Amino acid sequence: MHRADHHPSRRAFLDATGAMMAAGLAAGCTSDSARTDRKAATAAATPTPVAATGRHQAGITLPQPAQRNLLAVAADLDATAAPGPLLAELGRAILTLTTGTDPRLMGLPPGDLTVTVGVGPRLVRTAGASLPGAADLPTFSRERIAPGARGGDLLIQICADDALLLPVVAAALLHQAGDRIQERWRQSARRGTNVPIGDGLTAPRNPLGFIDGIVGPHTTAEQQRDLWLAGPPAVAGGTLAVVRRMELDLPRFAALSVGEQEAVFGRRRASGVPLSGGDVASGPELGAKTPDGRYLVPADAHVRRAHAAVVGAGLMLRRSYSTDEPAPGLLFISFQNDLRTFTATLTHMDTADALLQFTTTTASATFLILPGFDRQRPLGSQLFT
Repeated sequence: MHRADHHPSRRAFLDATGAMMAAGLAAGCTSDSARTDRKAATAAATPTPVAATGRHQAGITLPQPAQRNLLAVAADLDATAAPGPLLAELGRAILTLTTGTDPRLMGLPPGDLTVTVGVGPRLVRTAGASLPGAADLPTFSRERIAPGARGGDLLIQICADDALLLPVVAAALLHQAGDRIQERWRQSARRGTNVPIGDGLTAPRNPLGFIDGIVGPHTTAEQQRDLWLAGPPAVAGGTLAVVRRMELDLPRFAALSVGEQEAVFGRRRASGVPLSGGDVASGPELGAKTPDGRYLVPADAHVRRAHAAVVGAGLMLRRSYSTDEPAPGLLFISFQNDLRTFTATLTHMDTADALLQFTTTTASATFLILPGFDRQRPLGSQLFT
């Protein structure tokens, strides 16, 4: 034998040692610092749980920012079923699901799971015809809505960063309800990348590339004024939701120049700053004009037509999500304590808003989001004894 057969070269030894170290790392034999970094990354990626109980239901102002994924299910209540016992059961199921003690989660950690429940106008009217939420949503232009995609008795809104939770939780709640409800339509959706808009708040981009939800009742005072219902006691702490699914004509909007797109919205696409100047949190100066007398924010721009002061209505809290099935578009959800806030705004937009020419609404409903609940005060107990 040659000498080399008994004594490997120094280079071969280093190569073999490096290979063994690489194998050890691949098997998880990391250094203490690597383990620490990995634990920190895992901890940072673990969503913070959101309490299901309280004065208000979760999934509206909490968490902030909203989770990345949503599943909305609209259903009808069987004519022979009583809403009170059903809602109480759903509330108890929500508590076990959000705390991770429900075996129907099949071991999945609930993370930041929230479930928000609302009832439609027909059910509200059975409790009181003059109650907030008793009025149906009117029809508007640019709607192509099948009968089964308009209205509904029950809304179940499920949100979580983990998209895998959504169908699992929906299946558990629908199984809980059994044949007392009939599913009407459902929509899965997700939020775009969050962008800072000042005061620690963020808002996502929509499928058209613009920041969505800059204006809203963000402070506690604004929410008390425009978001939460103050009375009567049966609905205090709740709010009114409008849910609209819209198809977007993305190819036609994308064919516009950036300047033309910005004129549609009245804001800069990249930054969200109004065309009248300022920063992203600045309100648009609707009277500002160019030297030749043209409005900096065009007369048909979305921010002008939907501006609360122009409409003469309150602020809406919007949680908008992007969809790709059944068609590319947007699931628009607004929360407000007066349905007129939405209806007056959309009526004003209907006449001349440049954005609406790129939208077609394919599902529409309004719901009274029930007040918060806990184990002593079941979901819906204030409204349905």
